[in-house]
Amino acid sequence: MQYKSFGRRSGLRVSELALGTGNFGTGWGYGAERDAARAVFDRYVEAGGNFIDTADGYQGGQSEELTGDFIAADRDHFVLATKFTLSGPGGISGTGNSRKAMVQSVEASLKRLKTDRIDLYWAHFADSHTPVEELLRAFDDLVRAGKILYAGLSNFPAWRIARADAIAELRGWAPLVGVQMEYSLAERSADRELLPMIEGLGLGGALWSPLGGGLLTGKYRNNEEGRLQGFGGRLVHREDSERATATLDAVLAVAAEVDAPPAQVAIAWLLHRDAASSTALVPILGPRTLAQLDGTLGALNVKLSPDQLARLDAASAIQLGSPYDTIAQTAGAIAGGQAELLLPRKVPVA
Repeated sequence: MQYKSFGRRSGLRVSELALGTGNFGTGWGYGAERDAARAVFDRYVEAGGNFIDTADGYQGGQSEELTGDFIAADRDHFVLATKFTLSGPGGISGTGNSRKAMVQSVEASLKRLKTDRIDLYWAHFADSHTPVEELLRAFDDLVRAGKILYAGLSNFPAWRIARADAIAELRGWAPLVGVQMEYSLAERSADRELLPMIEGLGLGGALWSPLGGGLLTGKYRNNEEGRLQGFGGRLVHREDSERATATLDAVLAVAAEVDAPPAQVAIAWLLHRDAASSTALVPILGPRTLAQLDGTLGALNVKLSPDQLARLDAASAIQLGSPYDTIAQTAGAIAGGQAELLLPRKVPVA
């Protein structure tokens, strides 16, 4: 596995695939027992992975507890990321992105993770009431105290991230280094604003649900079990549109051509996007079993041709909408020396 800096805003070196530990534990009634989770963790480390992503609410805290046990023998080797917003202690005052919630949550996570610092601390979701200045200043205080080393925003709209980034820079507070978002061949909404934003600002990108909740494996066409059953349909994309069908058809066709499982093709497409980026786009694998992990790690050896990449791009493309379609049209007309065609024409009066 190769390594790169997590964006242009930090020197943090991470592996090209991250390990999401949302399936470590059984607090949700669906996940991996300790031994199975340990096998997944060990295999990821053997493959060269060092980027571990968890959250305080995963499996009711079991994910952080198991992750802390697994990394303890070589803590400094790992880039440990966790999140807060939804599951802090202290009732309603422990949720959201307030300073109070953040301080309570980070202390609880440090105990479960059995460590003295968190390498990358994410605000898990945007809330509707905490001023961004409060969130950023609290991040800065935790960085200065050494309890976290870097901060980032997960599942925030692009305008809020861009505003927060500017405020942190102007105030001299700890900078944001990354953004976590859903992105895959099944979900490409980030093409509109999030991906251009992180490219422009130099932020790292951590990509959750790279298989569309299992859709891109093709297993749901065969009525196989997965998150669709285990999570009650949450965070799962369905084959419910022409675009979804075309995307899955393209993935399956390319998989047959390169003699690889569809999941590896989907991950390989993301790795190509990462290689073409000036920052970092790191898919977060979220396996429950060793077989699932092995089925995705093989993507590191899958090479897609320009034609195959173009077909996957075309099948999964989304409409960018306004103003992006207008911008593209205008740029094309100017480049072709036909800008005048964009202006209203004078209609002669009879």
